[in-house]
Amino acid sequence: MFGLSELAIILIVVAAVVAVRKLPELTRSAGRSARILKSEARATRDADEPGTPRVIQGETVERGDPGTGSRA
Repeated sequence: MFGLSELAIILIVVAAVVAVRKLPELTRSAGRSARILKSEARATRDADEPGTPRVIQGETVERGDPGTGSRA
């Protein structure tokens, strides 16, 4: 009925149809994994350099004169 080459073509077409349906999910997952890997590599690199100051976003708070004991 079907030869080996016909069955191979049918299997390739079925695999392509299944792959097209899963492609957006696979690319999203790959992007998420790449971001996680990149952040972990950056954290490891930062941990290896303990003398490097870390910059943390925040607000500047002005304090009063240290001798008066008042806080602003």
